[in-house]
Amino acid sequence: MAKVKLECSCGDILLDINPAWAPRGAARFLELVKNGFFDGVRFFRVVKKPRPFIVQFGISGDPQTASAWRDKTIPDDPVKQSNKRGTLTFATSGPNSRTTQLFINFGDNSFLDGQGFSPVGEVAEGMSVVDAIYGEYGESPDQGSIQRRGNAYLSEKFPNLDYIKAASLIEE
Repeated sequence: MAKVKLECSCGDILLDINPAWAPRGAARFLELVKNGFFDGVRFFRVVKKPRPFIVQFGISGDPQTASAWRDKTIPDDPVKQSNKRGTLTFATSGPNSRTTQLFINFGDNSFLDGQGFSPVGEVAEGMSVVDAIYGEYGESPDQGSIQRRGNAYLSEKFPNLDYIKAASLIEE
């Protein structure tokens, strides 16, 4: 079990990363943390309506960094843990397509289990911070524009997005 601290614009979130749940996903997440990938990354997709769903992040604010990671996919892990409130899971665009984008579940999203979404960890402290992440833009930010223009696009069009100031490994 590893512990990761996300220092965010809205407060701190402490994550427990569990390699037993999803070894490939956990290893990728920790690799990204160690490389400083998440520093400055925005929470760009916040779906709270019509029911609490997810908050998504993981596209680098630097277009060159986003481009460098875009095709570095990892194979899927079997689903060993349910997508319950507070779990951290990689987003996908289909089988074996996980790269850098993750989401935290706002509610019980166990229906994702059968679709192959395998949690890598969970919020140990700071779920109230997760709940408070700015969500008025919903799903409006365009992922292609984030990939191409990074934080310049997000700052211009969606200035109130919360973000990760720094992600650090505090226990391995």
